[in-house]
Amino acid sequence: MNYNKKTVKDIDVKGKKVLLRCDFNVPQDKDTLAITDDKRIRAALPTIQYLLDQGAAVIACSHLGKPKNGPEDKFSLAPVAARLSELLGRDVVMAKDVVGEDAKAKAAALQPGQILLLENTRFEKGETKNDPELAKQMAALAGEGGVYVSDAFGAVHRAHASTAGVAAYLPAVSGFLIQKELDFIGGALANPKRPLVAILGGSKVSSKIGVINNLLEIADTIIIGGGMAYTFSAAQGGKVGDSLLEEDWKDYANDMVKKAADKGVKLLLPIDTVIADKFAPDADSKVVKAGQIPEGWQGLDIGPDTVKLYCDAVDGAGTVIWNGPMGVFEFEKFAAGTKAVAEALSKTDAITIIGGGDSAAAVQQLGYADKMSHISTGGGASLEFMEGKELPGVACLLDA
Repeated sequence: MNYNKKTVKDIDVKGKKVLLRCDFNVPQDKDTLAITDDKRIRAALPTIQYLLDQGAAVIACSHLGKPKNGPEDKFSLAPVAARLSELLGRDVVMAKDVVGEDAKAKAAALQPGQILLLENTRFEKGETKNDPELAKQMAALAGEGGVYVSDAFGAVHRAHASTAGVAAYLPAVSGFLIQKELDFIGGALANPKRPLVAILGGSKVSSKIGVINNLLEIADTIIIGGGMAYTFSAAQGGKVGDSLLEEDWKDYANDMVKKAADKGVKLLLPIDTVIADKFAPDADSKVVKAGQIPEGWQGLDIGPDTVKLYCDAVDGAGTVIWNGPMGVFEFEKFAAGTKAVAEALSKTDAITIIGGGDSAAAVQQLGYADKMSHISTGGGASLEFMEGKELPGVACLLDA
């Protein structure tokens, strides 16, 4: 995939209407619908502010949640419009629909320096089907000479009408958020500062197999932690007790070990593990060697020797990509491995890239977010990016 795409800075938007795809899929209180975390709204501000400063009229759109049967009040973007208005310090006009009469009238009346937010794109049945007719209608809101700007990295792995389809009808470029993702993750995949160390955790081998496979082509060292380490351990004849185990994926795990050896890539697996007598924050725990977990016990974190091994590997890195926690970091007792890795990354001189999802949450929670070079805004998208898959919402943008 070509990571070199045109951005908002490569085009003239003065006096034009810009259809801007944001990721405003924010968490909300289920009773009051109050936004509980506005990070995704804040992440869109630099692109929005730039477009408004350049004299564009901005027509922003986004999905929110998974409405099944068309419009539902609980999935309305109205709370987002209110919060966006506060953050921008200016009025945000809110449309009652996506491509209906209200959206059309408000888009037509929109002046340079003003911003309109369309209602939830998933209120339209054709959105997730990438219906060309819907894409055409959305593009038409920007009118003659309009432009499409994609800045919703969390949704670019989906070929929907608002993330990819509209690019067939309007010149399409990236906003600053997607540009940053392409620069950091794309740069790490295409031309990394070496050594490139990839730390992969999380619960399942099955969800990371594509990433491991792709990174074996480019990484110098791959570190395996989290629940998926027990499938690797069992594949090599280790005893894993009641630990998370994907029996069907043992052969794949062994294939990865062999492929790493063939390619001269260091594949580091846990040498000891913290085990618990139940899956609970107050479980009894002890440290045992990897592959020696007794029945009735389960591994919930990497052990102290493994922590040292992994932190030493990070120490001399040029680039580190981290996706997935080392253990059940939600339980304080089993968060030591994840904390240690986050701390090691905060101290290294390497370019540090956190691949969204749980690892991003862990880094934020532990207070190390500002010490990382880049924290991805899309869990699923960053995973598919690291798998080397083409992202429809990026592929549709104009090449630089």
